Amino acid sequence: MKILVATEKPFAKAAVEGIASIVKESGHTLALLEKYTSAEQLYDAVKDVDALIVRSDKVTKEVIDAAPNLKIVVRAGAGYDNLDLAACTQKGIVAMNTPGQNSNAVAELAIGMMIYVSRNCFNPGTGSELKGKSVGIHAYGNVGRLVAGLAKGFGMKVLAFDPFVDKSVIINDNITPVDSIEELYEKSDFLSLHIPATPQTKNSVGLSLLEKLPKGGCLVNTARKEVVNEAELIAALEKRPDIKYVTDVPTENHAAISEKFGNRVFATPKKMGAETAEANINAGLAAAKQIAKFFETGDKTFQVNK
Repeated sequence: MKILVATEKPFAKAAVEGIASIVKESGHTLALLEKYTSAEQLYDAVKDVDALIVRSDKVTKEVIDAAPNLKIVVRAGAGYDNLDLAACTQKGIVAMNTPGQNSNAVAELAIGMMIYVSRNCFNPGTGSELKGKSVGIHAYGNVGRLVAGLAKGFGMKVLAFDPFVDKSVIINDNITPVDSIEELYEKSDFLSLHIPATPQTKNSVGLSLLEKLPKGGCLVNTARKEVVNEAELIAALEKRPDIKYVTDVPTENHAAISEKFGNRVFATPKKMGAETAEANINAGLAAAKQIAKFFETGDKTFQVNK
């Protein structure tokens, strides 16, 4: 089988070498398309491949139509909104992600941004400490659970809400579950956002939730920009001059928002959550292993288009 790694933003060298080793040991052939600059280059590269590994690259219907032999596509990372799942399903293609491989990197970034905003974005002046503050975990998945553990290490009070996770799991981690999303926002000095971008969650975090934050509260978004309603975010920042927003996923109009609200708003220059050497390697190797196992045994453990 021919396996293509198509990455506009390439994997680290060690990751590519590891992927190549896994592919070779599995008896397959590896092809690389790195730093491509047009969709047409991707269309041409996929025309004879059986499997595809991508990072944040968009696997559109057009890409899928250009790949008649494609059987599986793996997004090296947790989020998979860059994959056209409907098109994959229509063509009988298995779509997967690699959950958990980037989680620690994202969790550490979330804590780092809490420290950054607490210390006046490292500008002169008296800041505050995380110790004794409360942090609410909005979605208790791989990343949320790690943020909770790190926050406890800083002496923070940790709350969590996730309707898809049994409360006993949260309690067993010595985390305090709450009964509603509204309660979570009301009780969190820092609200750490970890929900995926789905039709149900897009634009779901808006004024009605943000205005519930305690005095001086801060929303920390290392999830997806689409889950925050940008217009209502602006309205919340206007209505509540004490609250802040820090994000790893800049809003569409971040420059204007930043100019208007100053240090109350911060965004990384580009998405940095998975930008560690460890996460880069882990996700790439996991993707290659999942493809090898799929071809060997038909394993579909991490399929996301069921």
